[in-house]
Amino acid sequence: MLTTTAPRPLQAHALFQSTDLDEARERVAAVFCPHRLETLGRGARLNARQHHLRGERLSLNYIEYGAKALIAPGELDRFYLVQIPLAGGAMISNGGAAYYSSPRRAAVLNPHRPTTMIWDEGCAQLLIQIDREAMMDHLSAQLGARADRMLTFDGPLDLTSGAGAAVRRLALYLATEADAGRAPLGQGLMARQVESALMSGLLDSGAHDHAAHLGRARSAPRPRHLRLAESFIEANLRRPLTIEEVAEAAGISARALQLAFRQWRGTTPLGWWRDRRLDAAHADLMAGKTTVTDTALAWGFAHFGRFSESYRARFGIPPSETLRAARGGYQD
Repeated sequence: MLTTTAPRPLQAHALFQSTDLDEARERVAAVFCPHRLETLGRGARLNARQHHLRGERLSLNYIEYGAKALIAPGELDRFYLVQIPLAGGAMISNGGAAYYSSPRRAAVLNPHRPTTMIWDEGCAQLLIQIDREAMMDHLSAQLGARADRMLTFDGPLDLTSGAGAAVRRLALYLATEADAGRAPLGQGLMARQVESALMSGLLDSGAHDHAAHLGRARSAPRPRHLRLAESFIEANLRRPLTIEEVAEAAGISARALQLAFRQWRGTTPLGWWRDRRLDAAHADLMAGKTTVTDTALAWGFAHFGRFSESYRARFGIPPSETLRAARGGYQD
């Protein structure tokens, strides 16, 4: 979980902090909906907090409970909820879908399906609450006709690449802007466009029952040269790489390689290589058996400040916070 040395998102919009279970349940319910809230495990110590920034059609929220917690709201009814873990993770059940949400995979909760969650001890999440009718209106606008059934998402949202990574970056950026006194949500054309961008990103990145109608070509296989390039990069994560040698391994020109990664991965070949190394570093830190310095060096990051900056941009927290959480969680 985040510490006082690393300001929590939306810190300037703190709603409450409490160690009382009933108060925490009531305060969170006032923003979202009535729900069951219980701490799990002997000696569990609740230290809940919520930060809240209200917009016109959606809100941004930061929530942590400190202790391992069971949260069972049933059907959310009025809103969709995107939960982006910044530290720790949560087991999610939403209708027939059950999965583990982590800093690599956000949970997308449908309003018309019952939800039960177990948040890990030390879990901290940034949440995007989207009004149900606003989401359906936005979907209809993208379809060019009124949606004939409720939008239903299926499973987690990949935060590591493509539109899912863009949604995460945008949400964190909006939180940063809000804390700097430049509230990006509220009234006005720009605020409405920001909200639309978040909803469009969710439609672009999430697996859902209207994806085919939005014209996304999800079934096309990766080109052979892209598979070769990715395999070469994965096999050489720990050593320096150049565009030219990746292109040679893929059997295409450097220019063609750049275009392929832009089209299929939304990044550059070296950007994709960097992200894979960051993912590997994140896995090592989550194991809790290393140091930040050793991890950075092991995965080819000799500039520690740049490593920390890139890690925070990808996972929302500095590497030291991941390691601290892995070794026993947050101490307020």
